[in-house]
Amino acid sequence: MFGVPFPQPDAVAGALVERLRRSRLAWRQWVPPLAAKLLLLPACGLMLLGYTAAGMPVTLVVDVRPQAWRTHQATVEGLLQEAGLALIPEDAVSPPLTGELSPGCVVRVQRARTVNIEADGRQLEVITQPRPLAEVLTDAGILVGPGDEAQLDGQPCDLNASLPPSSGSLPGADTPPVDGAGQQPAIRQARPPTLHLVLQRASPVILAGDGAPAAFYTARATVGEALHGQGIPLYPEDRVTPGLESPITPGMAITIERAIPLTLQADGNAMSVRTRAHTVGEALAQAGIPLVGQDTCRPSADAPVTPGMTIQVIRVRQTIKIEQEPIPAETDWQPAAELPIDTRRVLQPGQPGLTKRRYRITWENGQEVSNVLEDEWVDRPPVAQVVRYGTHVTVQTADTPDGPIQYWRRFRVWATSYTAASAGKGQEHPRFGMTRSGAKAGFGVIAVDPRVIPLNSQVYVPGYGKAIAGDTGAGVVGRRIDLGYDDPAPPHWYQWVDLYMLAPPPPDRQIRYVLPE
Repeated sequence: MFGVPFPQPDAVAGALVERLRRSRLAWRQWVPPLAAKLLLLPACGLMLLGYTAAGMPVTLVVDVRPQAWRTHQATVEGLLQEAGLALIPEDAVSPPLTGELSPGCVVRVQRARTVNIEADGRQLEVITQPRPLAEVLTDAGILVGPGDEAQLDGQPCDLNASLPPSSGSLPGADTPPVDGAGQQPAIRQARPPTLHLVLQRASPVILAGDGAPAAFYTARATVGEALHGQGIPLYPEDRVTPGLESPITPGMAITIERAIPLTLQADGNAMSVRTRAHTVGEALAQAGIPLVGQDTCRPSADAPVTPGMTIQVIRVRQTIKIEQEPIPAETDWQPAAELPIDTRRVLQPGQPGLTKRRYRITWENGQEVSNVLEDEWVDRPPVAQVVRYGTHVTVQTADTPDGPIQYWRRFRVWATSYTAASAGKGQEHPRFGMTRSGAKAGFGVIAVDPRVIPLNSQVYVPGYGKAIAGDTGAGVVGRRIDLGYDDPAPPHWYQWVDLYMLAPPPPDRQIRYVLPE
């Protein structure tokens, strides 16, 4: 069909028979030599292993990690080819590729890094040796401005810091292993991964309200991040405008209204706080310390707040106290001619009254500061006692050791004794020994209270005798008498006795019908 003749069937059969015959001959010819070669393989492997072990020892450092190596190569280039390390023009090799190897030498390979740069809305890729990021950007035609920041693989980084070298490891140890053919394994290590560098442009910002106005550049996204990046401390009470979450825009002004530190003393506690209040009252309200009722504070609530001041809250409370004082009942004395003298009859018993007083007490922080009488009134008036006293005087006779006496009154008195020397005046005194009535002090003259026993009254005292009431004394008050003696060592009187007022009785106007108790 295409002008090429087909072979005849007989010719094809003959060719197949001839090929089969030759195959048998070839098998018989090649089997013995192949068996001999297989027996020689272990020996060759041992020889190759010995050859490798006898190579020159060197150290191959790729990026940051060393690898012990043995080689029969004479140059650095041969060593790297033997190690299977693929290089690119930006990789750094020391010694150079043409350098000769010597036992124990160190060959360093610093592979270049690929950096994907994202800046100013565009992306570009550079291949460079590890060096400062700012230089990498400058060589890429990207100028770094003040305050610009960068992120490397998503982490903040210093633009003056160097690109990190690859930290990939190499296989092997001090004595490199060999494979089944007696060869050192080739270093098949991937290129260092690409780094992603993002340049964040800084915006100019004006800071006001925190001392003198200042300007700075920041690449942070929000106001709070920008202030934090500048090391500007903020307190929860400070007010920042715009808010901390506001995005940064070029030329924006940030105002900080600082809270003032002060000390609050309230309810037994002292606390340090910060406030943006302008007055003491506003500061207390912001701190949640109310002034209730008559509570006050020092300084006053309308005083201006100053840094470092101490505000004292004074808790004021008032209490009412009621005091009671009894009103003694008076006695209404009514004379009764039908009753003997010194006889009494109660017609109406008395009852004491009651006076009440209301005091308002003011307390400041638990201490009493004032006690004011607000009111006083008679809660219950007293009821007077009505007593009738006898005015009937009768002269009576009494028998005594000194003989019978006539008297018109008898009552109990407390008796003591005294002499001129014990009367309180020294012998050099011009009135030494003289009594109130002018009589000489001594036996027969007694000292009395003239309100009870009128002076010059004639009296009789059992155990003493008759006497005249001619003297007085500072200690002789009420129903008490002091018996006069001439002896410098008089008898010691100290007892109750009956005193008789001797007849005749004085006129009615001179009689004290009601004697003091």
